[in-house]
Amino acid sequence: MPGLRRQDAGRRALRRHVRWRFDRAAAVWTLGLFVLLVLLATLGAGLGWIRSFVGDVLAVLWLHGLFASAVWLRPPMRPLLALAVGLAIEAVQYVNQQMGWQVASPVLRIVLGSTPDWLDVVAYLIGFVLACLLERHMAGKPAV
Repeated sequence: MPGLRRQDAGRRALRRHVRWRFDRAAAVWTLGLFVLLVLLATLGAGLGWIRSFVGDVLAVLWLHGLFASAVWLRPPMRPLLALAVGLAIEAVQYVNQQMGWQVASPVLRIVLGSTPDWLDVVAYLIGFVLACLLERHMAGKPAV
């Protein structure tokens, strides 16, 4: 079938750009960031903008680490993917606000947020830049 040949070629091209793997160092850092994010979300309630802004920066770095521990992508795809997830969450928050919808789960409201804010986008961009710098720094080091 002609369509299958084209699909197979696409899969081969994708395999050149994406490789599944396990990077132990990235997984450990990601776990540490996750613990920090949980502490910030639970114990950092009185920290105001630091909790939300720094939490959003760390969330992008956490997503980057999550991707880095499981998949190899050509730079700067992992930071871009982490940024895209953050921006998608922000877009969903905006749509929810415009439509009058609310997230029922209080845990999801803390994790995903409930109010769109341009400062969140700035925080995501800072996290993206830091993830790009991290990628550049780690470029020459092999995965464990």
